[in-house]
Amino acid sequence: MAMFKNAARNFHKKLTRSREDVKEGHFAVLAMHEGYSKRFVVPLSYLSHPAFIRLLEEAEEEYGFYQQSILTVPCHPSELENILAGQWKKERRISSPW
Repeated sequence: MAMFKNAARNFHKKLTRSREDVKEGHFAVLAMHEGYSKRFVVPLSYLSHPAFIRLLEEAEEEYGFYQQSILTVPCHPSELENILAGQWKKERRISSPW
């Protein structure tokens, strides 16, 4: 029971964390899968990434269209990290002068 209370307290802290770290042009996402969760701050440009669009569709199926707080996607945090890292590399190649 104490373990459940600690997990709930940690989850609540993540949801109520200050919005100061979400800069203009970004949004917060919580990747959650089988008890693992991690909060990300993501540039709006990532919304056009096909893998991210797939996660949004899965989130709609899993949690519904109207989520009460932070956008939650049903995937392991490492999966979202891989998507974000791949998109970052792609954007960097496109913006690179060489």
